[in-house]
Amino acid sequence: MYSAPLKDINFTFTHLLGGADDAELATAIFGEAAKFAEQIIAPTNHSGDMTGAVWQDGAVITPQGFREAYAAMGAQGWTALEAHEEYGGQNLPMAVSAFVNEMWQSANMAFALCHLLTQGQIYALEKYASPQQKTRFIPPMVAGKWTGTMNLTEAQAGSDLAGIRTMATPQGEYYLLKGQKTYITYGEHDMAENIIHLVLARTPNAPAGHKGISIFLVPKFLINEDGSLGAQNDVACVSIEKKLGIKASPTAVLQYGDNGGAVGYLVGEEHQGLNIMFAMMNHARFAVGLQGLAISERATQQAAAYAMERRQGTPLDGKEGDTIIGHPDVLRLVAGMRADVMAMRGLAGLGAVAMDRGDEVRLGLLVPIIKGWLTEQAQQITSAAVQVHGGMGFIEETGVAQHYRDARILPIYEGTTAIQANDLIFRKTLRDNGAAVGALLDDIASDMAALGGDGEMAELAKRIQEAVATTRAVVAHILASANTPRRGAVSGHNYLMLLGILTAGWQMVRGGAIAGRLLKEAGADKPFLDLRRGLAAVFIRQQLPQINALAETILKGDEAVLAIAPENLAEI
Repeated sequence: MYSAPLKDINFTFTHLLGGADDAELATAIFGEAAKFAEQIIAPTNHSGDMTGAVWQDGAVITPQGFREAYAAMGAQGWTALEAHEEYGGQNLPMAVSAFVNEMWQSANMAFALCHLLTQGQIYALEKYASPQQKTRFIPPMVAGKWTGTMNLTEAQAGSDLAGIRTMATPQGEYYLLKGQKTYITYGEHDMAENIIHLVLARTPNAPAGHKGISIFLVPKFLINEDGSLGAQNDVACVSIEKKLGIKASPTAVLQYGDNGGAVGYLVGEEHQGLNIMFAMMNHARFAVGLQGLAISERATQQAAAYAMERRQGTPLDGKEGDTIIGHPDVLRLVAGMRADVMAMRGLAGLGAVAMDRGDEVRLGLLVPIIKGWLTEQAQQITSAAVQVHGGMGFIEETGVAQHYRDARILPIYEGTTAIQANDLIFRKTLRDNGAAVGALLDDIASDMAALGGDGEMAELAKRIQEAVATTRAVVAHILASANTPRRGAVSGHNYLMLLGILTAGWQMVRGGAIAGRLLKEAGADKPFLDLRRGLAAVFIRQQLPQINALAETILKGDEAVLAIAPENLAEI
């Protein structure tokens, strides 16, 4: 079962993110969220994975307990955390809601995906919808009565949306939509009274490519003037996908307009669809990064618990009957997983703070790193959890294989790691000539220079400063290659991984130094604070050396890849 990591969440919010003034309220919220995650959501995880969502004559039946859990989320106000108060929301900062969402995703990622997409749609509508649209559509989603989706992909248009064909024809105050959308998370389900689809489509005579895309609100059930629900709209779920993981989350194929056209309402102006969708997508990409953290926390908890209980062989310098955590390699795995998860939480917190401050430049730089690095780390951590379990990890009854399967989608949906890397290289580094990443490196170097009085952390801080210098050389190399786009593209993944390790390591050393100061206070939680310092050392000494290897590859190794003739790779 899942146990919310409240000590580290509270430490991260209060001390690492500077939330001390709001710590009492945040701690209370985190405590209640933990109870809900552990008692209501987590029990639906394994059974939901076993049964999955079921499509039946156009309807989707979610696993047992899902409807009740989502109703409870709405009734207890958990679906209202981020939204503005005028729509029934609580207007809590992202630095609070992010860690609540982490708990939902750890408890049952397939279930929590529904709320993740709904939150993203609320975020986009608050920014771009008309006053009437906001009043009509946002409050029921905030209350947990309706849910939201994001409809981008079509069979012929995946990551490149320029090829979408769904058509929206104006009919006075609304449009009629015809077309098919695929990979629609929670596109159909039985957990809410209505589902509001945010759909990308073209209007007649729209210019070709990305510039001709508009965005529309298409409700499953039409909405009467008094807010009550009317007839079903002309949108149908024709199937749901059979998947490797997140099996309880229905991934729908939606058909619009088989009977004349689905009624939709234009959001913003025509041909501004991608700009609006990216507002929702950036929110979703941050949330997917949180999913990487969340599934890693869940897998780490299960691996640690198993290692503390399982007896197999006699550990070196141990005694007969000791558990496998005494084996140095198992200790290495579990300690590394714990350190990585702690680092991931610190990096996610940086993004949440940037969002709360409205720092669009820093947030824009951090989102691809958070989405890319956290989700790639989740692959390593969930795999390590299976390894700790040995043969039993390969057996479904232990449940750890589910985390491994569920995590595999994370570097793919909401923009693959390669898409995040291209964003980081071309839009967030080359476009401003390295100004945003330079400012980030300056902040890291400044923080590390201030830790001279803490012996062990000062030594780790020096390692970070050396890594900053290496990163500056990498950035200079990327900038110098600006006129050769293929060089930037081939380096993107390694560049993203490098910045992920560096920024996460920065937060680990900061956290270790803060823990050292707190150890001097009366009533300090010595075991936890000592562990935090110890895991900072584990992360820096185990993960930071990768920066040199990644830098070496970027500076000297990528030319070898570009020299390969692609047609020769298919057959040897």
